[in-house]
Amino acid sequence: MECLRVGIAPSTPPFCDSHGAGLDVDLMTEVGRVLGTEVRFVEFRGADFSGVFDELTAGACDCVAAGVSVLPERSARVAFAPPYLISGQALAVAAARLPQVTSVGELAGRTIGVQRGRSAVRLAEQLVADGAAAGVRRYDYGDLAAVLAGLAAGECDAVLELAPVLTAAAGPVSGVDVVQSRLTTEEIAIAVRPDDQRLLGRLTVAQAELEDDGTLQRLRRKWLGNPYTDQRLAAH
Repeated sequence: MECLRVGIAPSTPPFCDSHGAGLDVDLMTEVGRVLGTEVRFVEFRGADFSGVFDELTAGACDCVAAGVSVLPERSARVAFAPPYLISGQALAVAAARLPQVTSVGELAGRTIGVQRGRSAVRLAEQLVADGAAAGVRRYDYGDLAAVLAGLAAGECDAVLELAPVLTAAAGPVSGVDVVQSRLTTEEIAIAVRPDDQRLLGRLTVAQAELEDDGTLQRLRRKWLGNPYTDQRLAAH
């Protein structure tokens, strides 16, 4: 392999920020080192995150490391390496405007904001189907800051996103607080085309080596604050 082309999704810290830094970037750089190959990052900037899998299957990249949750509908299209992270959805609200909303149990009659194509859509739609929320407002993928600004402005009443992403994005936004986490259990993994079993095997071996030598623990501590694969084990 002359070059490993890795699809990444900027503006989703701590996996990848707008400057091209993050857990996924460091992880795949280390994977390239283990494999002895150059890594070239291919940025995805579409309006719907699910388009990253279209790019993969079309051959625009060899694999995707973009804070990707392993979901049944995605597993029907791509193959996944073992998870390098286990996390889940979290809930953010405009605390000053809606102090009574501290969990998904107080979302009845309210609208949930999500980014198009992200795994949060699944949970939001389920809450609406169960009657626990009134509706879902979909924002274009790639600008979570705009979603949170919409929350603060009253365009939606709550926002769902993976806990590490939501925590990183909500921190600088005045009046927006993450009030609940551990809403789901989601494995985060590298995706490859299903017919590329050779690459899948190489990535799996490289990732295991990085786990065994402590590199992955170091990277998780650097970007997430703790070394655990299962982030739900972290102290809160």
